[in-house]
Amino acid sequence: MICSLPLYAAVKRKYPLAHITLVASSTNYPIPFKELNPFIDEVIIYDKSSFSSIIKFYFRLWGKRYNISVVPSTIRLSFTSHIISFLSGAKFRVGVKSIDGIKNKAAFLLNTKADFNWKRDKVHQSERNLDIARLAGCDLPENEKVIRPVYSDDVLQTVDIFLKQNFPLDKIIIGFHPGAGRKSNLWSQENYLNLITELYKKYKNYVLLTCGPVDKEIIDKITSELNRLNIPWVTDIGLSVSELTSLMDKTNLFINTDTGIMHIAGRTCVKQISLFGPEKAYEWAPRGKDKYFIQSTSEDINGINLITVLELCYYILDN
Repeated sequence: MICSLPLYAAVKRKYPLAHITLVASSTNYPIPFKELNPFIDEVIIYDKSSFSSIIKFYFRLWGKRYNISVVPSTIRLSFTSHIISFLSGAKFRVGVKSIDGIKNKAAFLLNTKADFNWKRDKVHQSERNLDIARLAGCDLPENEKVIRPVYSDDVLQTVDIFLKQNFPLDKIIIGFHPGAGRKSNLWSQENYLNLITELYKKYKNYVLLTCGPVDKEIIDKITSELNRLNIPWVTDIGLSVSELTSLMDKTNLFINTDTGIMHIAGRTCVKQISLFGPEKAYEWAPRGKDKYFIQSTSEDINGINLITVLELCYYILDN
């Protein structure tokens, strides 16, 4: 979702009054689409749980009278997405003809398309999305490709209260996100605990732990050990996505693995270290100033040595 923001920004840049609809699949937990993507005007969920729900979806789609339909196939080729695009009634249907030599079998449903070799050229996901936007004549200048968040007064006030309550002293704040949606992206609990402990020994910093819907188990284990070691910690539980994003902007360093929270932090100006295992950092790592990554030399993310991460932390915090 966040890597695709430049696509939406490019469309809005060329067509400022455009009404943009995102068609999304249903998920196991709620996703705050409009908080993550300020450029969309409406979200329609493709509910395929029953024949009647599918019919209702297409009737809602047909009623919108779309001019352009975009299928940003930057990760996988979905025949269903192309059918939805075709049945939307849009005159211009934009997408890929092939990806890295793999033909798009649904390309006949598009009338504006091109071949891309993103893997060969090591193209970042956000740039891949912009490649699709360019087919529709939409683009962004280089200085607008990282979409910074804009905070409401209510969000800023909530975060200010959170900071005063939890981080009242003038000390370094270091954020950690130990969880990940995939097991292959989990840096070990022991590594994270040792990292937190060593940094606390040197900086006596505040410890912020962020926790997603699937991270409770690893967070519980880490906080139990931190309690035993008398290292104080705070979690982001209760904060909205916008509030968490604003809070990250106030921290001195944020450390995460390759997961959704990485992209949220990537939009902010926080100094950030992202740890990568099987996925390629050139494709997914946040881009911009003070954004660092460490790619494991093996497919196992735990091939990343604790000392390597610590040394990078020291370099960032001491300079």
